[in-house]
Amino acid sequence: MQTEQLIEKVKTILDDMKARDLVLLDVKGKSSVTDYMMVATGTSRRHVLSMADEVLQKVKELGIKPMGSEGQEGGDWVLVDLGDIVVHVMMPDARSFYDLERLWRPSTEEVDAMS
Repeated sequence: MQTEQLIEKVKTILDDMKARDLVLLDVKGKSSVTDYMMVATGTSRRHVLSMADEVLQKVKELGIKPMGSEGQEGGDWVLVDLGDIVVHVMMPDARSFYDLERLWRPSTEEVDAMS
């Protein structure tokens, strides 16, 4: 599956799960770990955990083996590593505190997952 197709699948999964403030950051050339970071906000720890679990399950159904995931024990911030895309599902306080959008702020090439 092409990266662009995977991005659309993950976006659809998160949209269906009522993720808030979904943003896709193009970090090619800025990160040696991944090409894209998708950031989404949940309304509760349970919502964050459910969204991350849904992403993991649905991509496995598509035949994609996730590289790993972190943060399921707390639920404030769950990271799902899909290789070319790293998905960050966060509580509002964690998202505000870590401010990944500012940290990885791209130039004018920012890709907005909501467009």
